[in-house]
Amino acid sequence: MQVRTRPLNPLLAALLAAGVLACTPLSGHAAERQAHGKSARAAAKSAAAAPAAKSKKEAGRAVPQRSAAAAPASRAARRAERTAVRTPAPVRAALPAVAATAAATAATSRVVAHPPAMGAVDNRIAPGAAAVASGGGGAQVLLQSGGTAEAQLIEVYQLFGRGETQQALDKARLLVKAYPNFQLAQLVYGDLLATRIPPNTALADAASVARLRGNPALTELHEESRRRLQALRDRPPPGTVPSQFLALSQRSRYAIAVDASRSRLYLLENAANGLQVVADYYISVGKQGTDKLVEGDARTPLGVYYVTSNLDPRSLKDFYGAGALPINYPNPYDNLLGRTGSGIWLHGTPPDQFARPPQASDGCVVLSNPDLKQILAKVQVGATPVVIARSLEWVAPPKVRTLAEPFETALSAWLQARSGGNEEKLRSFYANQYQRATRRGPTTAPLDNVLRQELATAQGRNIQLKDTSFLMWHDKSDTVMATFGEVVAGERTGRTRRQYWVRDANSWKLFHEDVSG
Repeated sequence: MQVRTRPLNPLLAALLAAGVLACTPLSGHAAERQAHGKSARAAAKSAAAAPAAKSKKEAGRAVPQRSAAAAPASRAARRAERTAVRTPAPVRAALPAVAATAAATAATSRVVAHPPAMGAVDNRIAPGAAAVASGGGGAQVLLQSGGTAEAQLIEVYQLFGRGETQQALDKARLLVKAYPNFQLAQLVYGDLLATRIPPNTALADAASVARLRGNPALTELHEESRRRLQALRDRPPPGTVPSQFLALSQRSRYAIAVDASRSRLYLLENAANGLQVVADYYISVGKQGTDKLVEGDARTPLGVYYVTSNLDPRSLKDFYGAGALPINYPNPYDNLLGRTGSGIWLHGTPPDQFARPPQASDGCVVLSNPDLKQILAKVQVGATPVVIARSLEWVAPPKVRTLAEPFETALSAWLQARSGGNEEKLRSFYANQYQRATRRGPTTAPLDNVLRQELATAQGRNIQLKDTSFLMWHDKSDTVMATFGEVVAGERTGRTRRQYWVRDANSWKLFHEDVSG
């Protein structure tokens, strides 16, 4: 039987670019190209026919959606799954190199797809996990197949990379059966079926293949695949945290950090030994990317926020899926810079859509419904911080202490000025645009009145802080959002403050605070 070489399909090209696979173009029966063309055309046709959805901002406009791409159902495709096709010799020869290169490209860190339960990540290999031995040092890259859709998809990739095509096909079949609206999984399944088509099928014409490769829906799916693989390969170094988390009170059991460049949301648990990443998820952000400036710019804001409510999905349109978590955009720092807009949520997807392209929302952070449900069970309204960054910087604890020290020194000096009754010293810590939040919103309070009130409250007594959280943001200026409780010596109850400080030259200035209690 004569073996022809076919061009590398776009999905495999994405895997190669992501570093998960590395090989020469696969050889196979020339007829396989037709099956790939049929599966891809089905995905594109289904995506183009998806019904438009409406949202609080998107009402009246069609929202780009990708409906589940139907798996190839042609007679040839059905026959392909039943027929064991001998793998051509060039493919068999390439398989060891595929596995070795896949391990070498990712052996620098432990790769773990998020488990179904949100506990601490197990150091053992979970049952069914795919382990790829590295080329040196005995290190391993682990992909935990804990039953979630993404974990199963990554296992399909690895099985294919090791040359276990039948096992990969079996896993893919189970995946699309469990998640029929997972468009990327449907495309992978179609590509795997294409490798099984017998050689007595006519070839697809080159023009059809070219049109498919330029289809926007397929381009989005390939970019989604690349983002997922990049994030699962380039893991945060062990023992590190995002640089924004200088300190987090034990009252905040979890924290959220979003890396827009990787289309990734990290859930961190605030354990006794510090913040630990316990899960991470693929997400979608604004159509125009990040760095929101004005209302309607279809960008996701960058900054440090808090979850302000947990909306009951029964009160929402189907568009938002399993629920929604609004955040406090614009925060006082956004207001200081003149940024506008509102209604920024973390929310799910419509029932007919598993995930959205990496940039597809009007500014919200969008997760799949199964992933969002896991987060909904963990967040605390008013206590769970949400950091949204263009790219997260992960730092070790010594670096965190170095970043926190200048601000902590300034905060301590502010407390000493209050306790010592030094009005002039206390005045030096307040910005000219200082505001205090009230029930009617932020107001510019006369600074003299504020100072007198602070000194009268302290009356020369020491002030003890508790439950401190310090979150830093690097933008046009360095800012810190500080949340803490304070108790004046001799009193049984205290107050809670949330303050926003900005670095002005070499000093820190308080420009906004919310005082309760």
